[in-house]
Formats: sequence, C-alpha cells, structure tokens
Amino acid sequence: MGPPPGPAPSAPGSRQQAPIGPLGLFTVLLGAALPLVDFFIVNVALPAVDADLAAGPAVLELIVGGYGVAYAVLLVLGGRLGDTAGRRRLFLIGMAAFGLTSLGCGLAPTAWTLVGARVAQGAAAALMLPQVLATIQATTQGPRRARAMSLYGATAGLSMVAGQILGGVLVAADVAGSGWRSVFLVNVPVVVVGLVLAVRAVPETRSDRPASVDVPGTLLLAVSLVSLLLPLTEGRATGWPLWTWISLGLFPFAAVAFYLVERRADRLGRDPLVPPSLLRLLSLRRGLVMVVPFSIGFSGFMFVIAVVLQQGLRMGPVAAGLALVPMALAFFAASLAGPLLVGRFGSRVVTAGAVFQALGVGLLLLAVLHGWADLGLAALAPGVAVAGLGQGLQLPVLMRLMLSDVPADRAGVGGGVMITTQQSALALGVATLGSLFLALSPSLGMRDALAVTLLVQLGMITLTALLSLRLPRLMG
Repeated sequence: MGPPPGPAPSAPGSRQQAPIGPLGLFTVLLGAALPLVDFFIVNVALPAVDADLAAGPAVLELIVGGYGVAYAVLLVLGGRLGDTAGRRRLFLIGMAAFGLTSLGCGLAPTAWTLVGARVAQGAAAALMLPQVLATIQATTQGPRRARAMSLYGATAGLSMVAGQILGGVLVAADVAGSGWRSVFLVNVPVVVVGLVLAVRAVPETRSDRPASVDVPGTLLLAVSLVSLLLPLTEGRATGWPLWTWISLGLFPFAAVAFYLVERRADRLGRDPLVPPSLLRLLSLRRGLVMVVPFSIGFSGFMFVIAVVLQQGLRMGPVAAGLALVPMALAFFAASLAGPLLVGRFGSRVVTAGAVFQALGVGLLLLAVLHGWADLGLAALAPGVAVAGLGQGLQLPVLMRLMLSDVPADRAGVGGGVMITTQQSALALGVATLGSLFLALSPSLGMRDALAVTLLVQLGMITLTALLSLRLPRLMG
C-alpha cells in the first residue's frame, strides 16, 4: 500500500519567495518522512496488534489500507488548500493533526477504533505532506532546488525502509509496557519538535492566484481510488463478497468519468485537479509510468518480508527490523551518490538501479530456495543490500526527473500528480502482492509463496528497466 513522498498543486502566479534555510529544509523533510514512516512502521507491529486486540485478517489489512487510501485520496486536495490558505499554515495544521491522530492510534481500545484513527491519520498526512514539495519549489532555485529535490527523494525512500526497522525495535523495546502502541506514540514528541521548528524556520508561501477547489474532480478521484483500493485490500480476507466485485466494476467508469471531467475543465481554462495537458510532458509521463511498478513492488515486498520474517522464520520484531538495515544503509549511500551520477550519466542511472535491484532480488530468491531451513540475517544481507542500492539509484532520481520539465508555475500540480500516483501504487502493492502471498501461503507454504512473490517482483523490475530506456537522457 503507501505509500508514498507529497507535493501541492500550485496555481500560475506563484512567486519566488525568500530562500528556505537549512533548518527550514530539515523541518519540511521531517514532515515528509513522518507519513511514509507510518505507512510502513505498522507492518512489523501487526502480529502484536492482532494478539492484543483480536483484530483478525480483514481488520488488520484495514489498519494498513485505511491509512493508505485516505492519504492517497486527499493529497491533491491538501495541496490546493495550502495554495489558498498558506503552505506553512497548512503544514502546521496537518502536523498537529498527525500528532493527535497518532495519539489516538496509540491509545485505541479496540481494533475498529484503531482503524478509524488510522484513516484520520492518513487524512492528516494528506494535509501536511503536499506543503513540503510546494514550499521547496517556492523557496529554492537552480542548484539549490536540485539538491533539495535529491534530499526529498532520498528522505522518501529511506523513510519507507526505516519505518519497518523502527517498528521492530519499538515493539520489542516495549517502552513502559506500551508494546505495539509505541510505534504510534513515538510520533507525538517528534511532532512537537517539528511544530516548534516549523514556526521558527519555515517561511510562509502561497500562490498569488490560487486555484479553486475542483469539486467534481476531487469527488471522482476519490471514488476511483476507493473503488479500486478498498476491495483489493479487503477482498481476500473477507472472501470476496459481492460488494467487492461491484466496487471493482465501478472503478473503470469512475476513472473514465474523472478523465473526461478533467479534460473538459482543462480545455475551458478552468483549474482541474489533475490537468491532462500536463501529461504531455515526456519526462513526467514516462516517469509516472515507471513509478507505478516500482512502488507496487517496493511496498508489496516490504509487507511480505515482514510477514515471512516473523511468522515464517520465527524472528522477533527486532531481528525482523534489523534484517532490513543493510537495505537502508545501501539506499542512503546510493541516494547521496545520485546527484553526481546523474550529472555524468543522466537518466541511465535509473536503468543501472533497476539492474542492481533485480540482482538483489535474485540473490534473495536463491537464498530462500536453497537455504530456507537456516535462513537468517547473514544469508539475507547480500540480497537486501544490493536491492537497496538499486532502489536508492532509482527513486530519488525518478522524483527529480518527473518534475524536471514541469513549468515553474505548474510545479506544484506536477508534484501532486507524482505523489498521488506513487501513494496509490504503494497501497496497491500491499493489496495485490500482499494478497497474492497470503493466498498462496496455505497451499504452497511460506517459502514457495515468497519465491512466487519475488518472481513477480522481478518481472516488475524488468518492466521498469525496459521503460527506463525510454526516459529522456538529460535531466533539467
């Protein structure tokens, strides 16, 4: 599910503001990290949640999926509100709401209360995250913007891996007897620090001519995403009841209606939520096509590996988290090297990243098939490290590339399209690859079910590698 990294639609007329300082950039990147960390932090905590609240498979998937769906549906709307009311103001409101809803998750007395709090937490994230990229776009130029965008992409990817590691450590630490609740309660002090820093260091920006809220587009986008993601998330666990098929049948009609409404608004010179004309930009269009299989594979793998490590290999939450440390370190190193490599090799860095990722997944597949009985951290480390290196070469560069040709007055809109696509694909990854693994496990066993899932991911990586050959070679 996710995911993931979100930008805000910015209307024409947005002017260059005073430059953001290092502390301000750190603060908005902290705001970008929190929602993605929380998308993945819960994966390792699910067995403990189930044991404590007797949640059951369907509700557990809603705890993951409800957050992702609310987050994806409201991202672009959150950006429009920031353009109108002020991005720092919406950043502060969204961060405060994120802290309060995290507290609600941590104190939830029942499984369904936790689901409700997670949906509210996703909505709060959708208010906060779009302001991050819009603020960067409004307060940086030239090389400073390229560096800030690289840091943004690195933060997004690293947060997704670090969330799962942190979740394992917190569950095992059982701070003051809080158990799984600490994975949510830890957000509260972080949010307090973030709010103090934001008041001091993040400049207020807004669009001179903010776009009005596209009500029909917003509603149709919400119907499209919910009608696709909700049944895919809940279908397997609930036995595919009639409502799931009706919902999936509704999806193509809602998606086509959304496109037609947005195209008509674009032609009439109005302010569509997602302007179809923007997709004529080659770098954005091809980057979006690539980020979908990348994000589906990434989030699906992270969900499945959390289940395998704890339920299949009987690792504790700390060991399950530590298994991903090599991936996080390799991702971070690749992210730091990315800007230099892009300057020399252009978008071929993405192709190289896909090759490394495929090699890493291949090493994992060999370890699973030939050493399952003794599979431990040492055997997993080479595969996850090489895969993390490949992911770190892809994601930050893709995020920068997708916005490289977007005009300055539409940068926020392009960012909104990018992050909504990525987040929807993250949610789709857990719903599809996660469901595939869980459906195969009872009959094939965890080892073979994991092998099939890794083979599917290899297919997606091959697709992204081939698509990367069609990316514009040079980046703006």
